[in-house]
Parts: sequence; C-alpha cells; structure tokens
Amino acid sequence: MLDAVVVGAGPNGLTAAVELARRGFSVAVFEARGTVGGGARTEELTLPGFRHDPCSAAHPLGINSPAFRALPLERYGLEWLHAELPMAHPFPDGTAAVLSRSVGETAASFGPRDAGAYRRLVEPFLPKWDTLARDFMSLPLTALPRDPVTLARFGLVGLPPSTLLMRRFRDEPARTLFAGLVAHVMAPLGGFATGAIGLVFALAAHARGWPVARGGSQTLSDALAAYLRDLGGSVHTDYEVKRLDDLPPARAYVFDTSPTALARIAGFGDHYANYRYGPGVFKIDYALDGPVPWTAKEARVAGTVQIGANSAEIGAALRAASREGRAPDKPFLITVQPSVVDPTRAPAGKHVFWAYGHVPHGWTGDLTDAIERQLERFAPGFRDRVLARATAGPPELAARNANYVGGDIASGAVSGLQILLRPKVTPFPYHTPHPAVFICSSATPPGPGVHGMSGHNAAKAVWRRLRQS
Repeated sequence: MLDAVVVGAGPNGLTAAVELARRGFSVAVFEARGTVGGGARTEELTLPGFRHDPCSAAHPLGINSPAFRALPLERYGLEWLHAELPMAHPFPDGTAAVLSRSVGETAASFGPRDAGAYRRLVEPFLPKWDTLARDFMSLPLTALPRDPVTLARFGLVGLPPSTLLMRRFRDEPARTLFAGLVAHVMAPLGGFATGAIGLVFALAAHARGWPVARGGSQTLSDALAAYLRDLGGSVHTDYEVKRLDDLPPARAYVFDTSPTALARIAGFGDHYANYRYGPGVFKIDYALDGPVPWTAKEARVAGTVQIGANSAEIGAALRAASREGRAPDKPFLITVQPSVVDPTRAPAGKHVFWAYGHVPHGWTGDLTDAIERQLERFAPGFRDRVLARATAGPPELAARNANYVGGDIASGAVSGLQILLRPKVTPFPYHTPHPAVFICSSATPPGPGVHGMSGHNAAKAVWRRLRQS
C-alpha cells in the first residue's frame, strides 16, 4: 500500500508529492493528460518551432515561492530568465508606467506627485519580504506568523479594497498600474483585501522580478516531476480518475482538482456547493513575424505588459465580465512576450506572444477582434505581425485544464471571504469530509498562481495525519 496518491500533476499536485516524498513517504501521482504541468505547460499551439505557454508564462510568485526556493529545481533544468523590465503599463499617448526591480525607477515612472507615496507604500515591507511572503502564502489560520508585527502592518494596508489604497496616488499612471495588478487574479477593484493582491505583485517584482522559465513553463513542471522520481515517487499520465476506486490503495489521497471534481469523484455530494467560480478569460497565443510594435519604448523590453488606458477603463472591463454578464468593449489585457528574453521560444527573428481579457463565466463568444483592437491602440501595426493565432475561450480552457471551471483560471472567485478562506470557511482548508482525502489545488490557500504553496501547505496536513495513523 502506498502512503499517498496524488491526483493531478499540476504545480500544486507535484509539489505536494515532492514534499511527501522528501519526508520518506511513498507517493504516486496520477494525471489525466499525456504530460504533467496543469497550468504550467508549453506546447506548439500555432506553428512548428513556436513554443507557447497555454496558461501561465510569467512567474512572479514562482520565483518568490518559499516552496520552490527550498527545492533543487535548477538541478533538474529550471532556469529563470529576466527581461529588462518585469512589467510595463503603456498609455495611449506613448508613455508608460513601469514595475521595475528598482523601487526608484518604478516610482519615477509615476511622476513627481506620486513617487514619494509609492516609496512610502512598498519600502517598509521590502527588507522583510521573505518572511512576509512565507507568512502570507502559508496557513493563515493554523500557523503562527514568523513576523506578526510586519504581517499586521501589511494587513492594515492590504485588507481594505484596492480602491482605497489607490487614493494614496494623485495621478493616473500609478493608479492604473496598480488597478492592473489587482486584475491579474480577476478580483473586483473594490473588493475586500484586493489592496493586498496588488501590493504582493509589486513587492514580488522588486524582490526577485517577474521571470519566465527558459524553454517554457513546462520546464518548471518537468523539474518537479524529475525530482519526484529521483526521490522514489512515480508519475502516471493518461490516467483519468472518475471515482476513488480507480486509484490504488493508499493511506492518503491528495487532489489537485477543483472542489466540484473532488466532490464528484469522492462522493461528497453538496459539500462544496457554496464554492463560487469567477469570470472566465479569452486567451490568444500568437506566432509573430517580429516583436510587438509597442509605441511605448518601455513595453518593448518588458516581459509582461498590461493594457488598459486608465483605472476607470480597467474597472469597467472587470465589472462587465464579473457582474454585468457581458464581454467588455475595451477589455483589460494581460500580455506576456517571453521571446523578448528567451530566444528558444521561436525561430530566429520571430516571436511568441499571448494576451487575454476577462469574459463572463462560461462565455462562448469570440473576443479576438476586441483584443486586437486594444492591442492596435498601443502597438499600431500589430495585426501585420501575426503569422498565426490560437484562440481559447472558457470552453476550450476548461477542456485543456479541468480545474478552469467555466474558463476561470483562478480556480474559484477571488472575492469576498473566498480571497482568504477557500474552498470552505474552515481553519483546515486542505481537509475534506473523509479523513484520508485532502485537496491541494488553487482552490485552497493561498489561491491562484504558479507557486506550489497550496500543495506545500496541504502536504503538511497530510504528513501530520500519516504520522498519527
């Protein structure tokens, strides 16, 4: 009998398996698809030689993850690559705000009226970022914080809505960039604790950057799987699990799945019926004949580029998708251009690029024209560079990754108490009604992103249970 079986070979499932194997437990991972990866994959979606990341491409939380930083993933092929700028936010007039590794450079891009306010916001937390990140990304209700004073100060700033935090700034560059940071997790700008979301992304950039993985996000997943095998664990692909009886006998079962799928497989009925899913996204992966022709020079050297003319436009786009049930006319776009820094992604002189905008949950329309109209506002002539495109709306995204229910790449609404307490209001989020069954997906704290911390935290709960039995 195995000590633990993990269902789902995404970053969280693989991290949970690695953490258990490191502590001497026998572990096997079962994955429905033909390769490991979940939200960290790389595929040729458009043309031969163009290597696209179907979901996550830039990894500010990955490089800052306490779980990943404790593992020897570089020995197994992971290499982080940093663009000249982690992120840029261009404006229609050709200027841009930037999120740089340098606090000073970032502050200067906001203009003289907001430079000081930005420094006062982030500089108190940067010296203690590693401890703060570990506290923020660990069990908030069952683990004592390592630095409770700093965490409390962070909470005072971050727990209010981001709209309140944005009032620290007088001009649009800072407000708009910060609104875009919050929108990365599809959270409403006026929601509880959304200030913390934007602040975490900013601090992550200053601390270690927003890198891409050389060769694609798949290399992160492959590194985790290779390390697991060296620890004695096994990975089984093309293995779909429909019920618990499909799995080999084990002392514990750990699910890197949506709560809905777990309830169906384990027979938990309506245990997760109150879990809410958020809006979906419409994503386009591009093969380009050259770099994106951004008007703003800062955007040409940034790994990630946010697209939204101002904070009001970003807020309107989020409301349309999350509350009004319609696709926005001017979608807020998150774009990543890995080949700016990673030449292995495309043939010589060519580039890969992706962009997505928010749409209602389960939306079945086509946002291609709206996305490309937005891109043309900030990069005139963009369409002329397109060699091929691969589009994916909510149905296609859910087919690629069953955890993206209704196209929700956050694996659950990031709003209300569900920002912090997911998938249930409980001090034991990784436990389920069955004492031998656990959940470790992005539907558990600390939530969405490629960081492995949900798997890391869940593994702690599992090994405590295994040692008791």
